Amino acid sequence: MVGPEELREAMRRFPAGIAVLTVHAEGRPLGVTVGSLVSLSLEPPLVGVSIGRSSQLHEPLRDAGRFVANVLAGDQAHLAQHFARSVPPIALWNGIPTRPSDLAEPLLEGALAWIECRTRAAHEAGDHTVFVADVLSTELGRPGPGLVYVDGEYRSL
Repeated sequence: MVGPEELREAMRRFPAGIAVLTVHAEGRPLGVTVGSLVSLSLEPPLVGVSIGRSSQLHEPLRDAGRFVANVLAGDQAHLAQHFARSVPPIALWNGIPTRPSDLAEPLLEGALAWIECRTRAAHEAGDHTVFVADVLSTELGRPGPGLVYVDGEYRSL
């Protein structure tokens, strides 16, 4: 059987689009960088995202039952790095530009798209949970290249 490091090394060669999931939970905004956002179905509109059970956002995401996927632009690697840190999430919002919205979840300014989601199901998968979510709304942001993670670094593509 393949070990975690071997799988990690192989998957680093596969470019993954980068998004920041934002939730409003525990009375505050929270966010985490993901490379696992996928479109699952068009009818009905569903997306999926995989979150490590050790992530500080895992339980708040499960409890909130909803999130926004902020699809990052190629020049937003600093935001991906910022929300990938393992520090208390309350401090992560200092100096982070958000845009006005009627949603409880923060929308990161300058994103390529925002996808509002309601969790439909959560499936345990190894050390992660795969959250399946109904897409409630989408909004397109500015046009441009997206941010991907490949070969251990963020790149504009």
